[in-house]
Amino acid sequence: MNKQNLDFFINQSIQIDLQNFVISLICAAILSLLVQLFYIRFSSTLSNRIQFSKNFVILGVTTCIVIMIVKSSLALSLGLVGALSIVRFRAAIKEPEELVYLFLIIATGLGCGAGQLKITVVGIIFALLIVFVYSVFLKSKKIKNSDSVNLAIIINQNISDSNITKIIDDIKKISNELSFVSMSRTKDSTNINLDIYPKKFQNLIEITNSIKNRYKNSKVVVARSNDLSL
Repeated sequence: MNKQNLDFFINQSIQIDLQNFVISLICAAILSLLVQLFYIRFSSTLSNRIQFSKNFVILGVTTCIVIMIVKSSLALSLGLVGALSIVRFRAAIKEPEELVYLFLIIATGLGCGAGQLKITVVGIIFALLIVFVYSVFLKSKKIKNSDSVNLAIIINQNISDSNITKIIDDIKKISNELSFVSMSRTKDSTNINLDIYPKKFQNLIEITNSIKNRYKNSKVVVARSNDLSL
C-alpha cells in the first residue's frame, strides 16, 4: 500500500447518518431490555439476577455506539484493537448461563451497530424463544434445582426393614420425585438421606411431624443443599 492510499484510510472522514444512528440505538436498547427481562424471569442462576442484569441495556447500547463509529474508519478500528489490548474487562461470572446472556447482549450491540437490524431482531427473538420453550419444558418436567430439597432422617435406634419401607412410602406420597442418596444403619441408629421434589411445602411439615411422633428419639433435617452431613 502506497503513502497516498495509507493517508486516505487514516485521514478519511466519518459520515454517520443521524437518523440511522438513532434507530440503531433504539433497536439495541429495546432488544437489550427484552433480553434483561427474559434473564430475570427465566434464568435459573442462583446469583442476584436484577443486580447482574442492571447494565445489560447500557452494555448493548455502548457496543452499538462503538461499532457504528469504528465500522467506517480503519484508523478507529485499529485504535479500538489497541485500546482493548490495554483495557481489561473483568466480570464475576459464576455460572455459564450468565456468560450466554452477556454474549446475547454483545451480539445485539454488534448487529444493530453494523446496521443489520432485521437479522439482529430475528436472531435475538429466536434465541429468546428457545429460552422460553426450554424453561417451560423444565417446569413441566419439574426438574428445577430450586424445587429439590434434601431430607435427612436420623433415628437413634435400629429400626426394622418394614419401618424403613413405611417411611419411604410415606415420603413418596408427598413427592413428585424421590431419589436415594445414602443410608447407614448401626445397632443404635438409622440414618436415611433422600433428595425429593415435594408437591407442597405443607407436606414437608406433615411428614416431619409424622416421623417425630412415630420415633421420639429422631431428628429430621430439611435443606436445599445436597451436601448434608449426617
